[in-house]
Amino acid sequence: MKYLIRTYGCQMNVHESEKLAGILESMNYSPCTSASEADIVIFNTCAIRESAEQKTFAHIGELKKLKAQKPSMLIAICGCMSQQNGYAELIKKKFPYVDIILGTHNISDLKELIEKRLATKKKVVAITESEDISGRDNMPKCRTSGLNAWVNIMYGCNNFCTYCIVPYVRGREVSRPACEIEKEVHELVEAGYKQITLLGQNVNSYKGPDGEGEIGFADLLKRLDKIEGDFWLTFMTSHPKDISNELIDTMASSTHIMHYLHLPVQSGSDRVLSLMNRRYTTAAYLEKIAYARKKIPDIEFSSDIIVGFPTETEQDFLDTLSLVKKVKYEQLFMFIYSKRGGTVAEKLDGQVDIATKKERLRRLIAAQEEIGTSVAEKYVGKTLTVLVNDVHPKKKGYMLGTTYFNKNVNFVGDRSLIGKKVKVEIQSSKLTVLTGKIVEEL
Repeated sequence: MKYLIRTYGCQMNVHESEKLAGILESMNYSPCTSASEADIVIFNTCAIRESAEQKTFAHIGELKKLKAQKPSMLIAICGCMSQQNGYAELIKKKFPYVDIILGTHNISDLKELIEKRLATKKKVVAITESEDISGRDNMPKCRTSGLNAWVNIMYGCNNFCTYCIVPYVRGREVSRPACEIEKEVHELVEAGYKQITLLGQNVNSYKGPDGEGEIGFADLLKRLDKIEGDFWLTFMTSHPKDISNELIDTMASSTHIMHYLHLPVQSGSDRVLSLMNRRYTTAAYLEKIAYARKKIPDIEFSSDIIVGFPTETEQDFLDTLSLVKKVKYEQLFMFIYSKRGGTVAEKLDGQVDIATKKERLRRLIAAQEEIGTSVAEKYVGKTLTVLVNDVHPKKKGYMLGTTYFNKNVNFVGDRSLIGKKVKVEIQSSKLTVLTGKIVEEL
């Protein structure tokens, strides 16, 4: 029996697909690379933007003929899209050949749902509003991210940014017990994973059970940093309103925590930030950036920007450009605002036309390409410690690696280096990628 999982969206979905794969492999399924080979195809969906939704619908539609030719093949839809209000019925109507529909709170039930579908021959729908997260974290996992291991520390979101569907499909914030997280990280380090990435919709609002009390995110990091071993520790995603000086100080004094922070600003306009319900100002955001750079001089930042949020004016956009140029992000993820049903922003007056959105996005991309190029150029001539991750997929004879501050590096080498650290002298740069030569193996 073969399975194929198609994953859309964020790192949370990537890790949840590893859990789904773990369940399937415990049922004696093995992975394959094409739907024509598969006995079950699972779509792990994203609902954050309309484009992701439409892409998923198109790919589900492509299986209609194959399902007719191979009726024994199961098709399952899970993730944020299926959790949205009314979407299970929409999927049933639009794609009557889909066998199983499950929500974000039901992935640990996959085995039982498959067995029920096979036993009853009836379509199965399982969408609940909450779950016992211990069931999810005790699931078997088939890790597919190389040297990196994802570790959920919390689920859900309480922020209700006006553009975002996540609180409606992921539920309220629930944090895992600190002892469970520590145990999982320790086991992963013992198993040889070289990078541990802590995951949550908003990791730095973590408040997890710890004995008779609870522990915050900075204290959790301090505890994990004490684990012995050769590994790097990082986390995502952080909300700017919850980044504390204590957290930055913890990063600065740590042994294992990477000097990299993904800190989504979304807009450089205080007026737009207020409409987004982000609960910080650009001045407060820049103060956090400045404090981090003071305490961790080699830190690099990445961020998310939404272009064309309702009522965004040209001046609002120029304010965003100005902030981007001040911060000088190593990497920037830029998106056109997309309406999501059920969010506050969907109902706001002053929706920006698509032509204006695209024109502003082009200008932002051009500005960031110039900034990213300048950020990379400062490393030319320097020698950096690099964790060797994998063989380069396009450049024959080259390897891929990552620095402690999350810069991508290419260099000549072979797969025997994977998992090791090397010193690389940087010879050139292009946008966010550095290229160099190994001068020492560590």
